[in-house]
Order: sequence, then C-alpha cells, then structure tokens
Amino acid sequence: MSNKAVPTRPHITRSARRRVAATVVVLFIIMSVFVARLVDIQVVRAEALTADSVGNRSVDQTVYGSRGGIVTEGGVVLAESVMRYDITVSPKNVGKFTRAIDGSDKRATVTVAQASAELGAVTGQSGDAIQLIISDALADNPKSDFAYITKQVDVDALRAINKLDIPWLYPRTNPSRVYPNGAVAGNIVGFVSGEGKAQAGLEIGQDACLASENGTETYQKGADGVRIPGSSNTTKEAVDGGDVVTSIDSDLQFFVQQTLAARAQETGAAWGTAVVQDAKTGKLLAVADYPSVDPNNVGGTSDPDDRGSRAFTESFEPGSTLKALTAASVLDAGVADLNTTVLAPYRYLPSNGANINDSHQHPDQQMTMSDVLVDSSNTGMSKFGEMLTAKQRYDYLTKFGVGTSTRAGFPREDGGILHPYQEWDAQTAYATMFGQGLTTTALQVASIYQTIANDGVRMPVQLVEGCRHADGTTTGQPDTTGTRVLSEKSANETSEVLEMVYNNSWVSNVWNIPGYRVAAKTGTAQMPNGRGGYSKGYLVSVSGFAPADDPEYVVSVSLADPVKLNSSAAPAPVFQEVMSQVLKKYRAVPSGDPAPDLPTSR
Repeated sequence: MSNKAVPTRPHITRSARRRVAATVVVLFIIMSVFVARLVDIQVVRAEALTADSVGNRSVDQTVYGSRGGIVTEGGVVLAESVMRYDITVSPKNVGKFTRAIDGSDKRATVTVAQASAELGAVTGQSGDAIQLIISDALADNPKSDFAYITKQVDVDALRAINKLDIPWLYPRTNPSRVYPNGAVAGNIVGFVSGEGKAQAGLEIGQDACLASENGTETYQKGADGVRIPGSSNTTKEAVDGGDVVTSIDSDLQFFVQQTLAARAQETGAAWGTAVVQDAKTGKLLAVADYPSVDPNNVGGTSDPDDRGSRAFTESFEPGSTLKALTAASVLDAGVADLNTTVLAPYRYLPSNGANINDSHQHPDQQMTMSDVLVDSSNTGMSKFGEMLTAKQRYDYLTKFGVGTSTRAGFPREDGGILHPYQEWDAQTAYATMFGQGLTTTALQVASIYQTIANDGVRMPVQLVEGCRHADGTTTGQPDTTGTRVLSEKSANETSEVLEMVYNNSWVSNVWNIPGYRVAAKTGTAQMPNGRGGYSKGYLVSVSGFAPADDPEYVVSVSLADPVKLNSSAAPAPVFQEVMSQVLKKYRAVPSGDPAPDLPTSR
C-alpha cells in the first residue's frame, strides 16, 4: 500500500465567490460604458465629431483669381495684375526655433527677437514693430493663429523671407495692380484702390470684364500649427478676369500727351484735351488729357478732377467749331449752296428779339459759306442757319450725336446739353447755330468732324474693342454700323469749305502741314462761371481732318483758359504737331491735287 497523499480540491469560500461575481459585474458595466461611448462616437455623433476634428486641423485659404489686363489692340499692356504676397504669422506658435547653419548638419537656435529683426530687414519694418504685431494679437486672443506682418511684398522679398526659414510665418498670395506705362493713357485706364476695388476709368467702366472670382483651398496643419506638405485640397476654383482690348495706340498716345502738356504749360491753360480718331472706323487712337494721372501714384495728382478723362466727362460750349455742323446741315437740306451769299452785318437783330454780333467791328458784307467760316462770322452763320426751321436744326444736331453720350465704354460719360427746340428762347435759337446755348464733349466734337470726313456717315466712337477671355474668345465687341447723317455731296462740300478755312485762316501759318490737304476750323467759347453766367476765361479749340482729299484721321484739341494766349493760336500748334505725327506714323499718302478754290464774295 502506497503512502502518497491524495490531492484535494481547493475550497472556495462563499465570500470569495461573491467578490468574483462582483468583479465580473463591474467589468461588464465598464465594458458596457465603453461600448456605449464607442457607439456614440462612431455612430451617433460621428459626422459632427469628424467635422469638429477637421476644423481643428484644417485651414481654409483664399485662392485669388487674377484681374484681367487692359491692353492696346497691338498688345501693349496698360494695366495688369502681378502676384504679390502677404506675410502672415501664427502668433500662438511664435517662439524660438533652430535652423541649419549654412546648409550644414549643425543647427543654431534663433530667438524671436533675432527672427523679427531679420524679417524686418527684408520688409522695411523694425524688429520691435514686428514683435509688437505679435504681442498685440496675443493680447486680443491668447490663442490667436493669424495676424498680418506686411502685405503685398514682391517675389524677391518673398524669396528672401523664405530663406530665413522661420516656421511660424505663412506667405499668402495676393494679386496687385500695376500700370507698366505709367501715365500713358492713365486718365483713360483709371485705377483701383489698395484693396483692388475699381475706382475710375476703364477699370470701373469695364469691371464686368476685368473682375476675377476668388476660389478657396483647404490644407491640414499639424499640432504645432505648421502646414502639412501635400495636404492642400482645392474646394473652389479661382476664375481669372478677361482682358479689355482698347483701340489706343500707346506710342501715339505718349506723343499726344507730351505735346498737349507742353503747350498747356506754355500758355498757362487750366486743362486740355486732344483726341485722335480714325475717320473711317470711328476708332479712338489717342485720347490725351492735361493734367494727366499716373495710376501707379494716384496720390501724386492732387485735384480729383484731374484723375479722370475730361475728354469724356467735361462738356463745354464748343464755339465756332460747331459752325461746320450748321454749314453741313444747310448744304444737306438744300436751302443754300456754295454760291449762295448772305448780308452779314457786325450786329444782327433778328425779328424774334435775339441779339448777335461778331467778334470784331466790320461793315455789312456779302458772304458765301466759305467767307462765313473763314471769318468765323456769327451773324453770317445766323443768316444761313435761319434758312432752316428750329426743328430741322435740332434734328441735325441730334443726328450728329449732340446731346447724347458716344457710348464708347467709358464710365460717367457726359452727354452734353441740348435742350428740345421747343424750349429754345430767342437767343438760344440763334446761339446754337454757332456753338453756344448747348454743350458738347471733346469726343462729340471729334465725332462731328469724323462724320463730315467720312462722306457723311457717322461711325460709333470706339474705345473698347471687346473683352478677351482666357479661352481666346472675345465678347462685347462694339457695334460698327455707321449711320448716314449727310449726303456724300454735302459732306464733301463742307469738307471743301473747311479746306478754305485751313488755307485762309489767320492761323494758317501756325497749323500748316506741307504736302497734305487739311480741313479744319478754330473755335473760341466763353467758359461758365458756375453761377449761371460766363467767366472771363475762354475755351479755345481746333478740330479738323486730313488728308482732306481722302480723309483718314481726325484731330481735335481744346485748351481751357490759356491765360498767356487766350485765342485759337494756343491749340493750333498742338493740332499741327499731332496731325503731322499721325500722318507720318501711319504713312498717309500725300495729297496730289490742290485744294479747291471755292466761290467767295471778295
């Protein structure tokens, strides 16, 4: 018989069993809580929590579309957008950091003060100023994640900043507006504000074409606030604006501006305009204003009135340049011809009670249409003009475009003033025959002469050729349909009369252009004083076209109150220089046959 002990079963007391059971119950409860919490997180609140989580590490950023350019028909850029960069900082993440020393494996510690000083050396700020930006942001919000250090630095500055390798700086793209040709066509092009909002000129007039649409992108950031490489996701594509194509010739524009400015300064004129227009198409080749504005430095132009284009927005009584319109109307209506004469006194007192006089004393004179325009006789033109009814003259004025804007695409264009003929008083009924009692803009006067030059067909004044989009398509092209205002015969006869003026006027030696036949007329008109009357100043002008035997180009020049030479001799040299340059630049064929010698009473 063996002496080995028989193993016995361990005895579990009742209390132990209770403890085990309690432990199991507690574990079950804990597991149930975890499961419930898991279901709540992953099922019940999954979408909201995911959004919150992404929001804590996702950053939305604007992607700027590029504003379209303003260019000439020949492709010269007058306005464009270039990329600039805003330098931003995450204030809550600002602190000292390490960076490699000269590309080696060794690293040096950079303090906030040192980093700020290095950054300021690039941006033109002091290190203290940069630290103040950061501290002010944190004072407003201890968890601040965004503040501007500086805005719109160029790409060279951006590269220098990136080389500093400061981890809490974040460049953001921000397109900026620049005008490569400065003041050339500046009054036409206009400008934008520092925030990129269109303010004047074509910038605002063609904003629907130029304006871009910004997009957005989202990127992920780490716990340290640093952008995670490769985490960008475009949520809305940016759309670039279209390019506005103009009819302006930039080289000619420069020449005209310089010529106008020189003469305006020489004669002490308050302001001036000069317009060059293609006689056959109506396209504006140059529209110069004095004073001019540089859109890159609008603040350098003190008077806000000088920041736009008076050629479009300033109407005035044109004076004697409008006599060409009255002469054309009379000839077209057939109530007189080039042989018809009228008796022109120094002072004419029509039966309706008007009182008209010429600029100088003279005896009663028999005058043909040529005599009237050469002498610029108000009384002689009144005698011819009264051959038409008031309604007939009003209809011709409106057909020539007086009283309505040219619709050339320039904002706030002045349509001038032409009251209905039923409202004309006795004096206005006659004054409108020789350029008073109504107002026109420089563009409207040029259009009148374009109509006469183009065999009586008025072409729409064209400044904007259209809006050119990124895909190469062009929209918004102007209407190029001409409107007949005069018969070809009456337009050509008027042109011949204007040639007589050019050859026989008292300024004929000033505006002479050898080799070409030219048709032109001077004008002198009193300027309003702003109180319903006239000031002592005059607006003096010259308008005409060449070559007169086959007209191609119209030039119209106006100078306001040239105190040192208050007569048509002030703008005549500008007309001569500009027209000579135009004929040379575009290689106009010199005239062959001599100008006609029309009937005169002398």
